[in-house]
Amino acid sequence: MANVRLGRTEITVPKNGFGALPIQRISLEDAVALLRRAYDGGIRFFDTARSYSDSEEKLGAAFEGMREKLYIATKTPAQTGEDFWKDLETSLKLLRTDYVDLYQFHNPDFCPKPGDGTGLYEAMLEAKAQGKVRHIGITNHRLHVAQEAIDSGLYETLQFPFSYLSSDKELDLVRQCREKDMGFIAMKALAGGTINNSSAAYAYMLQFDNVLPIWGIQRGWELKEFLNYEKQPPALDDGLRAVIEKDRRELAGNFCRGCGYCMPCPQGIEINQCARMSLMLRRAPAQAWLTKEWQEKMEQITSCVHCNQCASKCPYGLDTPALLLENLKDYREVLAGKPL
Repeated sequence: MANVRLGRTEITVPKNGFGALPIQRISLEDAVALLRRAYDGGIRFFDTARSYSDSEEKLGAAFEGMREKLYIATKTPAQTGEDFWKDLETSLKLLRTDYVDLYQFHNPDFCPKPGDGTGLYEAMLEAKAQGKVRHIGITNHRLHVAQEAIDSGLYETLQFPFSYLSSDKELDLVRQCREKDMGFIAMKALAGGTINNSSAAYAYMLQFDNVLPIWGIQRGWELKEFLNYEKQPPALDDGLRAVIEKDRRELAGNFCRGCGYCMPCPQGIEINQCARMSLMLRRAPAQAWLTKEWQEKMEQITSCVHCNQCASKCPYGLDTPALLLENLKDYREVLAGKPL
């Protein structure tokens, strides 16, 4: 079983983190059962967020009474010190705990620092002094914010999208985190559902002993796959390398991660969902996305005036208008009964 040390936090856990965003989509009973199965199978790091609706509540229900046996990371999207404290107290209540192992600023468009006028970092330090937060982290999708966080020395961990579709720039972040003894948590290790070969994804991650991938899990069979990889790690052999190279040729750089930095759209298009609709249809039960409401939202794409505001704000440099049209085409084909 491979273990990962999250830099100077000294948190050391198996190389399987549980990404708890998807458990929003299942019942409390099913979520608790899934989370406990994950723990029984050896997973010890669970990542959630204040923004993930009832995810924190489900973790709290699953792990009450066994707090010291695992690590819980959560996040705040707060923009002020006042909202920071509101989020933290809410998270602690829902998680049924009096501390968070890792508290992360959730995708801010800047790097919070002492004296920046927001009071965010000062609040984080006070929460740590009170014992409510044990380690300080930041998550992001923007390379320049991630770089600033690394350079600042203020953060113990960075959570950033990382998969075998990532560019050399993301690889450099991993390298720098190792050099700075800063933990690296890989979100979107399956590239938002674009990668459908989990063994290739897992084998790729095994190359980086300082990277902890957090897999978005909502189904029992998904959990079983990753638990089996701990027992029998897939080797990055010629077959899996061929899978990776094929995916890189076809997919690298050309997919929406759903981060939402392109929003709002002046034409009212829900870009951060519509531009990844093809992925959602493959990843989630299709009927949930084929309602009258979603049909109307997808057809709203036809109102695009190609102002390119979305493309200019995309941290991944996507041609968002073109991507929207591709997803609309796929969506109409699914409505017509054609498989993706």
